Amino acid sequence: MKTTYRSLVKYLFTLKLVACFLFLGNGVITAKIFFQEKKTQTKVEFKQYKGTVVDSKSKRSLVFANFSIDGTNISTVTNTEGEFLLKVPQSMKEGRVLVSFLGYETKIIKLMDLKAKKNRIKLSLLVTELNEISVNGLIDAKGLVEVMLDKKSENYFDDPTLMIGFYRESIKKRRRNVSLSEAVVNIYKTSYASSKVDAVQLYKSRKSTDYSRLDTLAIKLQGGPFNTLFLDIMKYPEYIFTNESIDNYVFSFDHSTRINDKLVYVVNFSQDITIREPLYRGKLFIDADRKILLSAIYSLNITDKKKAAKLFLKKKPPYSKVWPTAIDYRVDYREKNGKWFYSYSNAVLKFKVNWDKKLFNSVYTMSCEMAITDWSKNEINKMPKHKDRMKSSIIMVDEAIGFADPDFWGEYNIIEPEKSIESAIKKIKKQLKEVD
Repeated sequence: MKTTYRSLVKYLFTLKLVACFLFLGNGVITAKIFFQEKKTQTKVEFKQYKGTVVDSKSKRSLVFANFSIDGTNISTVTNTEGEFLLKVPQSMKEGRVLVSFLGYETKIIKLMDLKAKKNRIKLSLLVTELNEISVNGLIDAKGLVEVMLDKKSENYFDDPTLMIGFYRESIKKRRRNVSLSEAVVNIYKTSYASSKVDAVQLYKSRKSTDYSRLDTLAIKLQGGPFNTLFLDIMKYPEYIFTNESIDNYVFSFDHSTRINDKLVYVVNFSQDITIREPLYRGKLFIDADRKILLSAIYSLNITDKKKAAKLFLKKKPPYSKVWPTAIDYRVDYREKNGKWFYSYSNAVLKFKVNWDKKLFNSVYTMSCEMAITDWSKNEINKMPKHKDRMKSSIIMVDEAIGFADPDFWGEYNIIEPEKSIESAIKKIKKQLKEVD
């Protein structure tokens, strides 16, 4: 028996997830640049390396390729333009940098062979003839997904872990950045076998907003880092595949692929045609041997615009019509000593606003992403006090300050800004100099 939509929407709306947004106020808000005075900080010496990762034949940029230093927990990812920024301690003279991408051969580069800038790393596509899939002991693709979910305690971190994450969110009106927030957060990750929710503590953040570009609305993204953290399907399967809701999906095998020379099954999923409410569709990349989820790329079905909008709109002016045009998600996992853990996720919401008595509509894109850049075992299972924890209802642009310090992030690994974001940051810094 299929579960009712009421029970499903309980999970979808609890998150307000992954790009829930607020419309606040009806008047034009004066544009402001927020900044803080420079504070004396302990300087940590580090080296950094920049460059791009591309397909060796097509020269196409590889988005969200993984970087890690062998024998350490230091890692980062490429941005949506295939660019990377990797920071390592000055004391690290030698090391092996592993660059991996789903379906490509992993490349190992000596740290000493990397240049400070303009590195161009080429990855080669893995050739496989395994188009037909035989899954031993399993009847169908749905069975594989069920085994994957059942084995999470065996395959994923079973110890409490303290992670360092870099989080970024932005709001664009068409191609213009109107809001940008960034943060380094401490994530107190509980065991994957535990039902306890992870705790998040804000360490450092900065922002800029220019509401003068938002017509008569101030648009804000609610949830901050939780918008990305809750995309960890293996930690929070209730937000997509519950024991009941899994029956609302149809699963099928796609062509297999490989990662690190291991066979990876690709499972397509979409909602059953008898289900009328908006659910998800996408692809799951599952390790064939140990039945581990390596990556998931999926989106919300927004065929019914009104129903989809109700899941995300908290408030809007009465003289407007708002609906999403695309809601997309991604989550990736990494392995360390035979155990896997959440390493990266992103969410992108695109929507339109139609105004009464206006000829043209407004188009907005809200995006957020988080990458785990370092971690260590939480030996004593320490958790921050409740007053020090971020709330899942947080609005980052109301909390963050910054952009005055050009060396704001110091030794922390961050996701290399896209060109449009980098340009926005340069303009912010220029404005700050003019204010001074």
